[in-house]
Amino acid sequence: LGSMAQPPSPCYVGVEEEHVFRGHVPFVPIPDGVTLPEFVLHDAERYKDKVALVEAATGKAYTYGMVVRDVRRLARGLRALGIRKGHMVVVVLPNAAVYPVVALGIMAAGGVFSGANPLATASEIGKQVDDAEAKLVVTDAQFYHKVAHLGVPIILVGEERPEEGCTAMYWEELLKAGEQASAAAGEGEEPVLQSDLCALPYSSGTTGASKGVMLTHRNLVANLCSTLHGVGPEMVGQVTTLGLMPFFHIYGITGICCAALRNKGKVVVMARYETRAFMVALAEHGVNFAPVVPPILLDMVKSPVVVEFDLRQLQLRAVMTAAAPLAPELLSEFEAKFPGVQVQEAYGLTEHSCITLTHGSPAHGRDAAKRNSVGFILPNLEVKFIDPATGRSLPRNTAGELCVRSQSVMQGYYKRKEETEQTVDAEGWLHTGDVGYIDDDGDVFIVDRIKELIKYKGFQVAPAELEAILLSHPSVQDAAVFPVPDEVAGEIPAACLVMAAAAGESVEEMMEYVASRVASYKRIRVLHFVDSIPKSSSGKIMRRLLRDQFIKMSSPRSS
Repeated sequence: LGSMAQPPSPCYVGVEEEHVFRGHVPFVPIPDGVTLPEFVLHDAERYKDKVALVEAATGKAYTYGMVVRDVRRLARGLRALGIRKGHMVVVVLPNAAVYPVVALGIMAAGGVFSGANPLATASEIGKQVDDAEAKLVVTDAQFYHKVAHLGVPIILVGEERPEEGCTAMYWEELLKAGEQASAAAGEGEEPVLQSDLCALPYSSGTTGASKGVMLTHRNLVANLCSTLHGVGPEMVGQVTTLGLMPFFHIYGITGICCAALRNKGKVVVMARYETRAFMVALAEHGVNFAPVVPPILLDMVKSPVVVEFDLRQLQLRAVMTAAAPLAPELLSEFEAKFPGVQVQEAYGLTEHSCITLTHGSPAHGRDAAKRNSVGFILPNLEVKFIDPATGRSLPRNTAGELCVRSQSVMQGYYKRKEETEQTVDAEGWLHTGDVGYIDDDGDVFIVDRIKELIKYKGFQVAPAELEAILLSHPSVQDAAVFPVPDEVAGEIPAACLVMAAAAGESVEEMMEYVASRVASYKRIRVLHFVDSIPKSSSGKIMRRLLRDQFIKMSSPRSS
């Protein structure tokens, strides 16, 4: 195991009013010299006949032996095509069993994997391909038309072929080329180092337009060492994880695929969420662990489809939610309906991947974190909370912007020096843009995002708090709260609600429901009923879009 600076003393340091917090397990070793594919597939040959990835819809599966074989074949094939260290490869695919093989093969060749949302427009995908200066695009027949015009070589995955004249190279051809390339073919080329870039996911970051986040093998290996420290040897090879979160997102490719493959578990892959298919996948594949987002938990609680299944027969033991705060009332309803299932809330961001997790580590004397906490601080991380106005770090139980420092912090935004310097300071602290605090037990709570707090007559109103209250109403199926401009108040809280089909409540009654439960400055001032709430692929409410739509359709006034 690699060397690292002497681990700091646990939990708390105070120097010149600098309040820095660390976890109860402050340090775990990180191996030097291994790439992410080597780390993730370590010992895979011992499990060569075990299923690593299976598609819920088609039954298509990869064993660990097949994953190792095809990652190696793909890496050699890409090298034969001219992919070299640092070359960007954009992947435009839905979730599929082959997806982690593609990502790990690109990295093993020395390339940089950059996942794109296949549901994005051709123009949006084109912008990512251009910005990343991609040398190659990997896609399938379904999405080929979105990239065919980009003037970049294309690899086409899958058996289906586009009808029109297709100039892409086919997946099987590339793997055969890789198989025929001798192991010595890469000799003389630069070796892939742990310090090299391996991933360029795109994120809106703490603010602004989408940006490429530069992550090295070391960043992601360090992150997995931190997040998996509590998984004991008895769990290796035993866990079946649901692969529903988008694999182009850091949550899907690192938090689900890489974590599960490192622990030799099985990933049950789903390309999209649909309630019945989701429940069938849980039941038929014996899923133990399901990383989801709050809207899916909401559906599990409120959808009439769920009651068609015998919930006692499920092997589900834990769900993990991230991307958005979980309403306390929703958590209580879920626990009542699924009494044997632990709910873990997680917090992470692309610029760092997962930061804190709530699952306990009894072996280290640590139970699960408190309800509605996003967890305790993982090993190898330092965390502080700062006053956004002064930059001063704050003591326990005092809300401020969450900052984190570790070996998982990104190298920066690709070709965006100024934005990088605004996000990662000279001392290596990543400023997340999220407001939170740490309590006396070391549990971290996220209040909201700095940019999303509503400033009503000088008071700060957290949208997540009001959404939680609205979701506690039996007629509300989904809710979003966001600021709209107001001449008198500056901003006022506005809401959009998705109501149950049989709901009879009026707009006024729903506004009064909130007003009776909060201080006067937190009241919802304007409210609309809608058919759906727009959310990003990772489950975050698109408040800016709602705000713009709301301004067009109404002329709100403060009261």
